[in-house]
Amino acid sequence: MEKKKFVVPHVYILLLALILLFSLLSYIIPSNVYDYHDVVVNPETGQTRSVVDPETYHAVDPTPVSLMQFLTAVPRGMQESAQIIFFIFIVGGAMAVLQETRAIEAGMGRMIKAMKSKTLLLIPIVMFLFSLCGSVFGMAEETIPFIPIFVSLMIAAGYDSITGVAIVFCGASAGFAGAFINPFTIQVAQGIAQLPLLSGMTFRIVMYICMVLLTTITVMLYATKVKKNPQLSPMYEFDQTREDVADLDSLPTFGGREKAILLVFLASIILLIFGVIKKGWYMDEIAALFFGMSMIVAAIGKLGINGYANALAKGMADIAGGALVVGFARGILIVMNDANILHTILHGAAGLLQGLPGMVSAVGMYIFQCLLNFIVPSGSGQAALTMPIMAPLADLVGVERQVAVVAYQLGDAFTNFIVPTSGCLLGALAAAKLDWGKWAKFQIKFQAVLFAFGSIAVILAVVIGLS
Repeated sequence: MEKKKFVVPHVYILLLALILLFSLLSYIIPSNVYDYHDVVVNPETGQTRSVVDPETYHAVDPTPVSLMQFLTAVPRGMQESAQIIFFIFIVGGAMAVLQETRAIEAGMGRMIKAMKSKTLLLIPIVMFLFSLCGSVFGMAEETIPFIPIFVSLMIAAGYDSITGVAIVFCGASAGFAGAFINPFTIQVAQGIAQLPLLSGMTFRIVMYICMVLLTTITVMLYATKVKKNPQLSPMYEFDQTREDVADLDSLPTFGGREKAILLVFLASIILLIFGVIKKGWYMDEIAALFFGMSMIVAAIGKLGINGYANALAKGMADIAGGALVVGFARGILIVMNDANILHTILHGAAGLLQGLPGMVSAVGMYIFQCLLNFIVPSGSGQAALTMPIMAPLADLVGVERQVAVVAYQLGDAFTNFIVPTSGCLLGALAAAKLDWGKWAKFQIKFQAVLFAFGSIAVILAVVIGLS
């Protein structure tokens, strides 16, 4: 009798199971909350953020999750996540229009064909560039437009769609994890912890270099293995059926029209970087940028009015399943807030860590931040929730507050590589038409490596007295 293989449940089922779990826990875990107050997180700009007040923890009336609250968690999650869901739709549609012109296929396809056996060199170059973006301005959702392009090119170069996602998403995530500037995580956390902004820079630069090298080597080893034996890829069969793969043997014409389209795309990327860094652009503005780009590209590519609409609609339809996962993921946080148990869990973890030796407590902070990232995947949101508690806790257990920031930084970032509750990851996988279960198979061993790296980094920060 043939032994059945374990099949990873669909991501919808995993998320529904978590919503159900926390709904049931609401009948067991007491309802408690912290009050919030505003603090200045950047004295130079006067930026403030609403954070928990660690002195205000108190009980409230129990509010266990009802059957109707459980059933409406996903619809409410869709509503609360509408910004990122529609961002994914717009960007997915815009990139489908760009691909319809085949300009990128024509240009980059020729470059890959010219490199022949040296295509492996593209991986560290591309990953380094994306890691800088992740470290300097917290590139996350901004990676989504690049995913379909690199998936198509990597498959054409003899790799697979996982490689295409990894060089973009893991590159940016590695920079995000080892960030030395990121205003959305480090600077917010340091502001809340009352530390000088961008302090501990040398330690973080070393951490960034190690993190990017570790991630790049991992992706290159995987890519090399898949190129030698394509059937080892979890995506092998599906990648054979893709219609959006560049054909290096019959590339389209690369004339003036295609070059103009690529220039428009390049200008959009430059404008994206400028807007995010200088103007504080976020999803609405970035979606508008790519929406406008798609119109210009369609006009240059002579797709016609209906051709443009059809390409836009197809791109949105192809990405719909993954985009809507974001709403499912949000449902977990919704039921926890309905029951007022999120702060109870946070307070309990802080109390447990307070009774441990300093170094053990620091590693415990890191582990807690990793776990919390499953239900609060927002970096700045996690800082606002945990740093007002973890910073004073660091004082109590005899470690520097900077160590608490490092534990937060790594804990918040590492699980972003795999958590099925991260809107950014789900958007990237949706753009690649990549199932989360297959991505998890690629990531699971790497997560063990990342956990060990993070633990060592936190311990080292304690040993050297990072301040």
